[in-house]
Amino acid sequence: MSLSKKKVLVTGADGFIGSHLVEVLVRMGAEVKAFSLYNSFDTWGWLDHVASDVRGQFDVFTGDIRDPNGVADAVNGADVVLHLASLIAIPYSYHSPDTYVDVNIKGTLNVLQAARRFGVERVVHTSTSEVYGTAQFVPITEEHPLVGQSPYSASKIGADQIALSFWRSFGTPVAVIRPFNTYGPRQSTRAVIPTIITQIAKGNRIIQLGNLTPTRDFSFVTDTANGFVAMGEDENVLGEVVNFGSGFEVSIRETAEIIANAMGVEIELVSEHERLRPDLSEVERLWASTEKALRLLKWTPSHSGRDGFVKGIEKTVEWFNDPANLARYKTDRYTI
Repeated sequence: MSLSKKKVLVTGADGFIGSHLVEVLVRMGAEVKAFSLYNSFDTWGWLDHVASDVRGQFDVFTGDIRDPNGVADAVNGADVVLHLASLIAIPYSYHSPDTYVDVNIKGTLNVLQAARRFGVERVVHTSTSEVYGTAQFVPITEEHPLVGQSPYSASKIGADQIALSFWRSFGTPVAVIRPFNTYGPRQSTRAVIPTIITQIAKGNRIIQLGNLTPTRDFSFVTDTANGFVAMGEDENVLGEVVNFGSGFEVSIRETAEIIANAMGVEIELVSEHERLRPDLSEVERLWASTEKALRLLKWTPSHSGRDGFVKGIEKTVEWFNDPANLARYKTDRYTI
């Protein structure tokens, strides 16, 4: 099925990936309802700053994914639900693990119950590469063991399994998308790439980071958004988990060097104790196999390999270098 003309609910639409996904969906002709976390400031997160051609072309529903009544109201009438709402910051999950269970597991359950009740045509649930833990083999396929190395990843494993159980138990049309580390414009400085860019943009040349040796498979945000569309449209993915990555593995140290080169500066890297994960919680290596995405969906990333990563970094740096965008970030503190 095509998402064009479909009524599509995007939970977590006010976030980094969600706001980009809203832009993609609006431009392809979907009727979008964007679920934004309620707050008394009447702000809609990144939805307040989407591209001008998209602004005003979607409906906003404010609520809380933890509230089953509000979630049911949001889901009612939707053809497709793309479920991105989640707490994702790993350091904060050490501080407040209960909240991660409430948002990630119970919030997902609320979405699934509502989707089952109202006969939604498709639910795409968002997983994360963190559920694999440190790679036991590479590239990581969907058959890799699941290892919860942080309360965050454990909560996502639980949410994934709840989602798949609704497919197996009730025939709810669920598919699970598992993006590897997404980056790009609008990302929070709780992630490493914006952390590096904003420190440099502020004028720092001694860059404070955590562990420099782990490797990641970084995916540009438009590739991830297009992955959501593919998962929402193709019948081959019902009951399936599908990885989405760039097929390129790079260390945090090399990532910082690529960013510094894109910004035309020389930097020194310092590992700061506050930014380090506990030893047994650090995920040392992530590198996605995207063979299944290619086989089932004919999906390939437009920002693949080292050249694609450099291109994505240059686009991200350009966005952060806009003073209006940089001003939205607290560049003088560590974001958990």
